[in-house]
Amino acid sequence: MASYDIAVMPGDGTGPEVTVEAVKVLKTAADKFGFKVNLTDFDFGGERYMKTGETIPDSAIEEFRKFDAILLGAIGHPDVAPGILEKGILLKTRFALDQYINLRPVKLFPGVECPLKGKGPKDIDYVVVRENSGDLYTGTGGVSLKGTPNEIAVQSAVYNRFQVDRCLKYAYEYAKKHGKKARGVGEENTLALCGKTNVLTYLYDLWERAFIEMGEKEYADIRRDYYHVDATCMWMVKNPEWFDVIVTGNMFGDIITDLGAITQGGMGIAAGGNINPEGVSMFEPIGGSAPKYTGQGVINPLAAICSAQMMLETLGEDKAAAKIEEAVKAVTGTKLKSLAAGRMGYSTSEVGDLVAELVAG
Repeated sequence: MASYDIAVMPGDGTGPEVTVEAVKVLKTAADKFGFKVNLTDFDFGGERYMKTGETIPDSAIEEFRKFDAILLGAIGHPDVAPGILEKGILLKTRFALDQYINLRPVKLFPGVECPLKGKGPKDIDYVVVRENSGDLYTGTGGVSLKGTPNEIAVQSAVYNRFQVDRCLKYAYEYAKKHGKKARGVGEENTLALCGKTNVLTYLYDLWERAFIEMGEKEYADIRRDYYHVDATCMWMVKNPEWFDVIVTGNMFGDIITDLGAITQGGMGIAAGGNINPEGVSMFEPIGGSAPKYTGQGVINPLAAICSAQMMLETLGEDKAAAKIEEAVKAVTGTKLKSLAAGRMGYSTSEVGDLVAELVAG
């Protein structure tokens, strides 16, 4: 029997509430499909920071390396200044564990209201592969003459060829395995590069050259497209059915994935993975800690459940992952009145129960 050691970091606000439901479904899937999950809780987040002044110590990072994956609830506390927890926990963990891929499915589930006129589940079903280790997020830059009328601030977007190549390799392999043709819903698997070659002529020239070279040498069976980032945003709204797998840099990926989340019904259904294909990956709902709903039992747990589903898929438990996705689709399509907090028609725990029952069935 396969066995997986999972670190669980519920975090802040409603994070613990949705994490409980994700764990409930995860355990149900393990029982159903014959594998074992060994869960270890960690209390890193705003409350611990306010008590100890500690975000996440280096010793915890070393401990995380011993796990197969990390399941994260949410990070963000109203009494902690923005950036402290995000940099001290999220970014530190991502960089330290070299989680160089941020994987964000953009999938509209049945019954979920879409803000795009005339678009349904068959139109919104693609994935964004966001490079997660470079770009503006490295902190390269600085400030001089701070507080004066002549203050200068510089923050540089930095990539090397190694970072670009390994991200593209992951994206091509993902398109090969999970593209539309592979899923039986399209004529060919397609990988699109999202960039800005007409303005960022150094940065995205590197990306484009690497994209073309790798595609020609190793992935001739994968169709290649290219979109400027502004055009990508436009087509994500007008013609989302065009997309299959998109690969892009860290900053552009951050922006377009949140746009994609809104088209799939909002942050309450959006899940993401911070992936190191050779190491420890971390999975999380995208919606944040939603502190105003803490303790009310009204928050939607489906994004957290979908993040657990992504974790199982990445660990190779494809049948269990597919069953969870099938269950979530059934719940959105036949049970929930809305994805919005307090308007689902069910409590947070009841939604978790609905999914778990379908997974067990």
